[in-house]
Amino acid sequence: MPAKYTALRSEHERLGASFTDFGGWQMPLKYRSELAEHHAVRRSAGLFDLSHMGELWVTGPDAAAFLDHALVGKLSAMAVGKAKYSLICAADGGVIDDLIAYRRSADRFLVVPNAGNAETVAAAFTERAQSFQVTIDDASARTSLIAVQGPRAEQILLRLIPADQQDRLTTLKYYAAVEVTVTGLDLLVARTGYTGEDGFEIFVGNDVAVQVWRAIEAAAAEGELTPAGLAARDSLRLEAGMPLYGNELSREGDPFAAGLGGVVAFSKEDFVGRAALEARKDAGPARRLVGLTGAGRRAPRSHYPVLKDGVVVGEVTSGQPSPTLGVPVALAYVDAQYAEPGTALQVDLRGTPEPFEVTTLPFYRRQK
Repeated sequence: MPAKYTALRSEHERLGASFTDFGGWQMPLKYRSELAEHHAVRRSAGLFDLSHMGELWVTGPDAAAFLDHALVGKLSAMAVGKAKYSLICAADGGVIDDLIAYRRSADRFLVVPNAGNAETVAAAFTERAQSFQVTIDDASARTSLIAVQGPRAEQILLRLIPADQQDRLTTLKYYAAVEVTVTGLDLLVARTGYTGEDGFEIFVGNDVAVQVWRAIEAAAAEGELTPAGLAARDSLRLEAGMPLYGNELSREGDPFAAGLGGVVAFSKEDFVGRAALEARKDAGPARRLVGLTGAGRRAPRSHYPVLKDGVVVGEVTSGQPSPTLGVPVALAYVDAQYAEPGTALQVDLRGTPEPFEVTTLPFYRRQK
């Protein structure tokens, strides 16, 4: 299958990006230094191309009821203008994907699945929609997604918005979205992100993606905004304790082991996977997802064994040195009896057990 590029490919090449495959997409891994890009998001602002993500519009009189059936969350209870993190599970309770749903009107939602799962989620939606009065429009191929993340994100975007609309942005709550005129274009802007910082995600048509990207670049003062690739995005989301599909979430896992049981709305009458998820909840997960913090310098990587007194009791799913905290951090599934914060464990770093401690997530929490 030929590699897919976003509408911003020429911008990434202009900025000197190195590319990597992600879900079949050739995406910028970094432009110069992933460490500098990480620190820029924490201290000022970073500019991301997230156009590999999916965009599914769900429209019709049964749109809310359909999403209540298709997802584990209660989307019908979400107010217009708000966004909600949710999961789509299989009938056996396994996680097909995690996603964000935005309610744009009483009968219209935008659902954003992960890049590698967009086609799978679109197919599952089509299958699950058969008994509902709803239309599924997969707009992924014609939509770009640009994110501005960091403490200066709001200041930068305000320079592109007419004065009479700026309060729409300044009063926009976390996990909410609004239509705003950005650089002369009417765009959907959401106060969401995957970095642990304040920031915005902007949905634009492919035909104007370059125009918007360059306008945001031009609006920033020198050194205020740094293009950032997937390497920085991964270290930022790890510090923020956010799960990544394929690492912490999978068809073999379930929401309770991942610490996401709170997003499952058993108050609903029924939804795909309900019976299996009730059984898994009652049984309790054998292993739980935890944070690990090390005192040494070496960092664990995905699939490294987690040990207790030399016995394997878990496995690392994501790990690397934390640029912000200056210590190695990891997410790992460990046997449930070792999941309490403060528990002393070891991680086998290629034959050398190193001490780690179970740590309350997230590792990093921004100051408000």
